[in-house]
Amino acid sequence: LDLPAGFTDALREDFRDLALTVEHVLEGRALPLIHRDPFDRMLVAQAVSEGLTVVTADRALADYRVPVLSA
Repeated sequence: LDLPAGFTDALREDFRDLALTVEHVLEGRALPLIHRDPFDRMLVAQAVSEGLTVVTADRALADYRVPVLSA
């Protein structure tokens, strides 16, 4: 897997890992079925639960109540 230049530096400085919790799963189950991809729905659930922004090229995720940054 080829990573973009500076990717590992960005991980060290600006990002943190986020384990999937029961709270995230429950939030995901409560989401409306706007988007049917379970992985994307779990990303949205984590963002909602943790007050985070989703970085994605998938504009459909903006229909959820979560901030989205276009990638």
